[in-house]
Amino acid sequence: MKQPRDRFARPLGSLRISVTDRCNMRCRYCMPEEDYVWLPRESLLTFEEITRLAKIFSSLGARKIRLTGGEPLLRHDLATLVRLLKSTHPTDLALTTNGILLSRLLPDLLAAGLDRVTVSLDTLRPERMMEFTRSNRHADVIAGIAAARGIGIPVKLNAVIVRGYNDDEILDLLAFARTQRAELRFVEYMDVGGATRWETGAVVTRDEILAVVASQTGEPVPMTDDGDPAPASRYRLPDGTVIGIVASVSAPFCAACDRGRLTADGSWYLCLYADQGLSLREPLRLGASDEELASLIAATWRSRVDRGAEARLATPGRGVLHQVTSLRADPHREMHTRGG
Repeated sequence: MKQPRDRFARPLGSLRISVTDRCNMRCRYCMPEEDYVWLPRESLLTFEEITRLAKIFSSLGARKIRLTGGEPLLRHDLATLVRLLKSTHPTDLALTTNGILLSRLLPDLLAAGLDRVTVSLDTLRPERMMEFTRSNRHADVIAGIAAARGIGIPVKLNAVIVRGYNDDEILDLLAFARTQRAELRFVEYMDVGGATRWETGAVVTRDEILAVVASQTGEPVPMTDDGDPAPASRYRLPDGTVIGIVASVSAPFCAACDRGRLTADGSWYLCLYADQGLSLREPLRLGASDEELASLIAATWRSRVDRGAEARLATPGRGVLHQVTSLRADPHREMHTRGG
């Protein structure tokens, strides 16, 4: 079947697969509350079901796959899923993780065929991480990054910059990334589901981040688009270091977004901000053929008009996207359920 394009001619090019909604951290920009409603365990897709759907998405042109969560390394025997997904021949199979369990599990993941890894690292200060995430395992995150560097798998670091929390660490994080030979991506604090403490004043914009970087390194030079619709705008510093900035709040990349998101229980979302998703688990378990599922996926993508971040940018006086009561009524609205 021909690769489908949506109403804005955006192709279906990549798939983010959340393998669990559980997480072993409580980051303030994603999971700030004390209690959460979790997806029923019996509703979660099996590895075989995930692989079957990935193969169908791949046949429609989605050749880049990223495993997310929650924290994906909490899903038991994840290396088995990686091995199965490699059979769908993705051009790129990546993992986003908070890094706590990475040093222990990475050898098996690499042997199974994982191509690269992105580790979330918002601070270099253990006490600050404890305050912001309710986790005292900062050393494990650093060990995970070191393990990835040592084993030779390509590594990127993601740092969500929040005013009043870690905006004073922009240059320190950059220096650390250099020592690890890892590309650092600064991420604007997004007003997605789960960010119940979000406010515009806490957002450190792309322009502000670039100004801080330029103050020490010299002017960052924008890199030319290589045709890959990645969320990060990339810049080369005078010493050759490359950084990225995901400016979803101040400069959304909706026009080039080619990704869908599959939750751990099989709901497919066409946008991180979408209010509704399409259940693929239901037809899958009711016996739909691969051809029927492919037709359903293609038709849904062709009808896609989502430009959620742009719509939020145009919203006067924008505030929190979902209140706690709304999130508890439907946990699919949570960032940790959809995957970032």
